[in-house]
Amino acid sequence: MPDTAAPSPVAVVHLDESCLGNGREGLTPGGAGSLIEVETARGIERRDVYLSEPDTTNNRMALAGAIATLETLSRKGRRLRVLMISDSQYLVKGMSEWVPGWIQRGWRRKGGEIENLELWQSLVEAARAHDLHWRWVRGHKGHVKNEYANDLAMKAAAEQLTSGGAVSSGFAEWLVDQQERGKYADYDPDADFAAQSGRGRARTGR
Repeated sequence: MPDTAAPSPVAVVHLDESCLGNGREGLTPGGAGSLIEVETARGIERRDVYLSEPDTTNNRMALAGAIATLETLSRKGRRLRVLMISDSQYLVKGMSEWVPGWIQRGWRRKGGEIENLELWQSLVEAARAHDLHWRWVRGHKGHVKNEYANDLAMKAAAEQLTSGGAVSSGFAEWLVDQQERGKYADYDPDADFAAQSGRGRARTGR
C-alpha cells in the first residue's frame, strides 16, 4: 500500500552566536540567536529564539543556541523537516561529520576527550525529534537572515537577554531598517525561504 501520509512540515532555521571579549582577561559574555521560519496554511511564520550566558565561548553558544531552538520546535509535538543554517563550522561539521564517529567510539574522539561533551550529547538528543539537515554559510558575506541572527546574538550577549522560547520575530522591521540604510534593496525573504526549503514559491505570510 502506498504511503499516503502528509509530509512533515518544513522549517528553516538561521543560527548565529556571539562571545564578547574573546581572548581578554575576565568574563566573556555570550549570546546565541536564531530565526525560525515555518510554512503554515497562513503563509510563512517567523519567530525568534535567543539566549545568553555571562561567561562562555563561541563554540558553547553555537551548541546552546541549536539546542534551545530544537527544543522550542519540539514543544508542539510535531516532527519537522528542518534545515539548520549556520556560519559555525564547529556546529555544522560536528553534527554532519564528527558526531557519528564519536558515538561509535562511545563518545570519544580519536585524540581523546570531546570538548563540550555534555552540550553535544544534549544536541544529539534534541535532534532526534526532527529530520535535520545542516548547511554552512560564510559569515558576514551578505546572507541576510544570518546577519539578522548575528544581530540577535550580539544583542543577547551585550544585554544578557533570553527569550525563554520562541517570540514574535523582529525580522520584518529589521529588514526595513536595513533597506532604508541602502542594504538588501532587492531581497525577498519569502522567495529566499522557498529556495532554501525547496518548496518553490512560498506563500507570503506575516
